[in-house]
Amino acid sequence: MLKDFGVRYLVALFAMLCWPSSSHSETRQNKLFSLSTEVITQGSMIIGQLTLGQFETIYQIQHNGKSLQITPNGQFVFGVGRDEKGEVVLTAKYISETGKKVTESFAFNIQQRLWKVEKIDGLPNSKVNPRSAKLIERIRKETKLVKQARATHSQWLDFTKPFIKPAQGRISGVYGSQRILNGIKKRPHYGQDIANKVGTEVIAPIGGVVTLAENDLFFSGGTIIIDHGYGVSTTYLHLSQINVKVGQLVSQRDKIGEIGATGRATGPHLDWRLNWNTTRLDPALLVKSR
Repeated sequence: MLKDFGVRYLVALFAMLCWPSSSHSETRQNKLFSLSTEVITQGSMIIGQLTLGQFETIYQIQHNGKSLQITPNGQFVFGVGRDEKGEVVLTAKYISETGKKVTESFAFNIQQRLWKVEKIDGLPNSKVNPRSAKLIERIRKETKLVKQARATHSQWLDFTKPFIKPAQGRISGVYGSQRILNGIKKRPHYGQDIANKVGTEVIAPIGGVVTLAENDLFFSGGTIIIDHGYGVSTTYLHLSQINVKVGQLVSQRDKIGEIGATGRATGPHLDWRLNWNTTRLDPALLVKSR
């Protein structure tokens, strides 16, 4: 796949790292690729950069046995889910200086995190456990819309750029926290909540193309999804106003909507999320580290 890249990638864009010991490789400096972080944690998005030697050409990178797309400038991206444990294994297949095909794997320990437990009471029962057939059918259709929007696989390179916060306000909810609604344990929260008054501006943290813009989804109310390329997307929930439409290109800092309390929300806030394909990641890690 990358044989055409040639000598353009002789110099890495990132400093090379020292890799932890594992059953796949000894502790040593990796000459094939570098990563955007030295510590891989649950919920993190990691960008890799190929480092080609003078006579070596990497033609495939695999993440836990599955091939990753590689950008024209030799970058790749993957994510680690909230509940992943153990190791991430990256495998590089390349042509050595002697013309031999070589496969080399590197394992990285996943650093586990402690999750906050939040209790929210006072929600209408219909919002906690929707039971009517009509409501269940509505949720099924809306879930399909969201999955389709996140299934976009474009060649945008916006995901490689630094993220900024999409709104100003108080952090009122965090990724990975377990919510108990009216005493019933629900699945973890997969976004960062930013509380502020209705009408507060929401901007694009990086550029991309809008793949979903819906005013009234049952759970998330006013909802926007933006594709940033190579399986990376962000989602914005509970909006009171939507200022973009599907197919629209947005640049970093463009206004896309306004904070609201639509859908299943107890007060005005923005719940924004980060996905790598179907893996839900922590957007706060990108804003903090870049």
